[in-house]
Amino acid sequence: MNAEALASLLPVAPRPAAEERLSSWLSRVAEIYGMSANALLAHFRLAGFSALKLEQGLSPGQGALIATRAGLSARTIDNMTFAALAPHARFMIAPSARYFCPRCAQTPAIGRKDAALPWTFWCSVHGVRLWARDKRPVESFLPDSVLERLDPLARRGAARLAAWAEERDAVGEIDPPTVAELLRFLTTPYRRPSPPSLAEQPRLSLEARRANHAFLTRPIVRQALLVVAPEYDRFAPVLAKPVRPGLAALACGSLLQNYALAVGVARLTENPVEHAAAALAAADAEGETILRRILRTWPSATRRRIGVELRRLTDAQPAGKAPRRRRLQRSSINYARVPQISARLVP
Repeated sequence: MNAEALASLLPVAPRPAAEERLSSWLSRVAEIYGMSANALLAHFRLAGFSALKLEQGLSPGQGALIATRAGLSARTIDNMTFAALAPHARFMIAPSARYFCPRCAQTPAIGRKDAALPWTFWCSVHGVRLWARDKRPVESFLPDSVLERLDPLARRGAARLAAWAEERDAVGEIDPPTVAELLRFLTTPYRRPSPPSLAEQPRLSLEARRANHAFLTRPIVRQALLVVAPEYDRFAPVLAKPVRPGLAALACGSLLQNYALAVGVARLTENPVEHAAAALAAADAEGETILRRILRTWPSATRRRIGVELRRLTDAQPAGKAPRRRRLQRSSINYARVPQISARLVP
């Protein structure tokens, strides 16, 4: 290292933590010198660039400028970025942690890459289950027995979502439908919006029912996700059930919603015929028309098998009777004590 390079080195530059993202590391370094991350980047001759923008992918020259002044290798700097994500998936990178790791919270200044991505439900460093931003664990929504059954599906769905984001989704290339098509199907309404059913409503006194009339009569969007992941339909707070359409469902979803979407992606990947037919069988006339429009992008052979399975489901029902739906348990929470019921029901 020559004299000029030595003179440009920062006196102190901590090494990145495991899976730390570039914006987190730059903020930690900047704090040592009492400056902002943007001011530190200007010192690195990267004025005009934000840490969040740079971590989406550095050019070789940008990485070398930071590495030279920090006394690190360019590869170490690059490993803190999301360069592995394809351009079509980078809009899903959250500016801060989406979810909450109780063990990472012991060092809150460190932000990890996986915590910024919507398909991560376990901390890659500590292996523990992540919590929602309000520090509520998934166990507060789904019983342990249900999680035990769904966790393997969530892991497989998350693995396919990650593969799609890094353009290595062999399943979608060899055996469509793609991840984007699956999410379109899951987030498409299969029935018209309807108010919370009796099974979805909490136990309320007559006075509380009158006070919360707007909630009890508010139409809720009913999407195919509720059929493909009936556990989510059963246990999710009623106002939290609807998700945004398509890929935006992941980008803007809560921990519970994205967990359910990962389960739905896994089920549709492993058995698209059975689950797509079930959604069609449960749909009303308008919903069936919309779902069939979504299915037009699926392979014709798969659509034919879905048609066969749908006829089997329809023929199994008595004439004029709608397909049987599982019974839902009424919520056991007494929301009469909660002044703002809407705020409580959204995770």
